[in-house]
Amino acid sequence: MRQFLPFFSLSLLSFLSTTCGATSTTSDTAAADYHEQLVLRPLPQSALLASFNFRSNITVSEFEAHNFRFFPRSLGQILQHAGTRELHLRFGLGRWDSESWGARPWDGAREGGTGVELWAWLEAQSDEEADHKWLTLTNALSGLFCASLNFIDGTRTTRPVMSFQPEGDHPNTTATDTHLLYGVLPHEVVCTENLTPFLKLLPCKGKAGIATLLDGHKLFDASWQSMAIDVRPICPAGGECVLQIELTIDMVLDIDRSKRPRDNPIPRPPPGHELPCNTSKPYHSHDTCFPADHEANQDWTLSQIFGRSMKGTCPLTDSKVPPVCLQVPNSRAVYHSDGVLEKKNLDRISRCFEIKPDADFEIVLPNPRDDQENNQGAITHIVKPETPLLYAERSFTGHGQERGGMQTILRNPSPDTAVEFIYMESLPWFMRIYLHTMSARIDGQSGKDESLVKEVYYRPAVDRARATQLEVRMRVPPASTVFLTYDFEKSILRYTEYPPDANRGFDVAAAVITILNSANEAVYNLRTTTLLCSLPTPDFSMPYNVIIFTSTAIALAFGGMFNILVRRFVAADEGPEVGLAAVKAKLKGRLAVLAKRFGGAGAKKGVVEEVKPVPVADVKE
Repeated sequence: MRQFLPFFSLSLLSFLSTTCGATSTTSDTAAADYHEQLVLRPLPQSALLASFNFRSNITVSEFEAHNFRFFPRSLGQILQHAGTRELHLRFGLGRWDSESWGARPWDGAREGGTGVELWAWLEAQSDEEADHKWLTLTNALSGLFCASLNFIDGTRTTRPVMSFQPEGDHPNTTATDTHLLYGVLPHEVVCTENLTPFLKLLPCKGKAGIATLLDGHKLFDASWQSMAIDVRPICPAGGECVLQIELTIDMVLDIDRSKRPRDNPIPRPPPGHELPCNTSKPYHSHDTCFPADHEANQDWTLSQIFGRSMKGTCPLTDSKVPPVCLQVPNSRAVYHSDGVLEKKNLDRISRCFEIKPDADFEIVLPNPRDDQENNQGAITHIVKPETPLLYAERSFTGHGQERGGMQTILRNPSPDTAVEFIYMESLPWFMRIYLHTMSARIDGQSGKDESLVKEVYYRPAVDRARATQLEVRMRVPPASTVFLTYDFEKSILRYTEYPPDANRGFDVAAAVITILNSANEAVYNLRTTTLLCSLPTPDFSMPYNVIIFTSTAIALAFGGMFNILVRRFVAADEGPEVGLAAVKAKLKGRLAVLAKRFGGAGAKKGVVEEVKPVPVADVKE
């Protein structure tokens, strides 16, 4: 390790200097900080969005001094060894309900589809070299995060052309020596094994600060959750270039389910008389219940939601950044622990808390009905969610095991603004797209509308070698719904290529939608849900039955024939005489046992009559 560190520091130092073009010798104090923040935002239908954000920077001078400080050394060595200029890794689970929860957090920039997503900009002189470094990167990250990233091979890797844009500063790079690769594993199950390495990348290792609230039981019991890791170079004007890492965890918790006591780990439905019903409905009765508005029952505490209270603050964090913020109307009462300074922002929808380093922190959000009774007036319970720029749904069409179709419904909720975006799909090689069948039409109109599709990039798949890549630049008019459809053909796999649960189906990765502004810059990102593609599946029990039947028939035939050919039949007098003494001894012993059993006279006196020898010819084998 001592011999490797100087090479690592000098190599990455030259990488940052070349990439960012910085020559400043003074360290920017704002570029070498570390801060963490938790933002809590109540959502409709008894949901709570919790966004954990950890960000740290490391300057070139700190690399030169071999002082990683807040940047994880393990991840930094992997990026340097694989020649990675910018990295984005996502772990996703669940589905974001945009109809109820509104716009996505971070404008979708920290969101990933179900499973694992990875895309990175690699420094290489050729495609072969980029593929080799990509293989090195995926295998190293697989061991670091305890994930199956090593299964991202050529059949799950694409090279996006229009969809992704770098978030860092790359002024001195060219298209010839920078390669963007994108890989996805929609079947990967995200669990606690991925959260533990995530916490080890933090300076306080989950022992202090907001990271103490990250419990695997609560995180993976959420309705939706996403873990993101972003590494990018930042070069401020006139300052020293830094390498910035940002770790983000977003999850939507069900308040009623999170408040379940620990002695009741299995969720059970409440009794009928405890259900919150809307009694204003005309059909309400003792056996009919229409669910009441959950916004009026959002009373919770921090320890109820996360199972524990917050243990102070991380001593390494920036004191200027408040560790916890709550987005609720200022008219709503919020109680907190003693010694905590509350600051209300001017936007009247958020408040932040300054916490003592060694004190436990607790938040209590009372029932809005109690506040309404005390204030003698109506109050706003939650902040109204923002309307997303686009709604997207994707599903399969058709029937049968040979062919099928894909349909994506894109709806623009804006009444006066059109939405322009890039739609990208990374499909497995066994889904063969018929590109000539792709059509886009507006709801209520028949036939294709060529004005909706501006540009199409299609890279066909190669069997067992390369995935199918489809990128479409589209435009949806205001207050319109566009249907994007195409047909595809399903391939028949070899029987060794089917997984153990072949009848379940094959996971198809989520589509990536990047919404652009007038300057062709990404302003909003969203993912559709993953799909299950059912392929023609053979009956795997038939080979087993054939093997058993064939083995039995061969055993019977071969055994009989071998017995006839090998066994030799001889007469009794032709047998060996060597066994005569053994036969005599065995008969004498048997007769002695019979004499004792039946109590003969010879047995009482302890005398056994001598047995006369039997001729060999009379002894049968």
